[in-house]
Amino acid sequence: MADFVQVSTATPTHEQAVRLAQSVVKERLAAGAQIIGPVTSVFWHLGEFGTGEEWQLLLKAQAERYAELEAHLIKNHPWDNPEVAAVPIVAGSEAYLRWVSENTRPSSLQ
Repeated sequence: MADFVQVSTATPTHEQAVRLAQSVVKERLAAGAQIIGPVTSVFWHLGEFGTGEEWQLLLKAQAERYAELEAHLIKNHPWDNPEVAAVPIVAGSEAYLRWVSENTRPSSLQ
């Protein structure tokens, strides 16, 4: 079942998270998005230790479209070097995975 992935990224504001989520779902690069936050992040950035508040996005997608999704996120993200990471969905209900598949088909195949 590794045909599906959950992709995560984060934004500095809720509004940016909503806009980014809407853009990937509207383009059918993700079947759905969940926005969680605010979350507290602890990190190194440009050689400095930091703590900040972020809004996390979890996106449900087909593995074969990951490259398109990643490119869209990077192009439309407010940060220059955002986190974009995917983990395989190793199991899921048949109906749920069918929903992901049906809602991430390129619009030319709809």
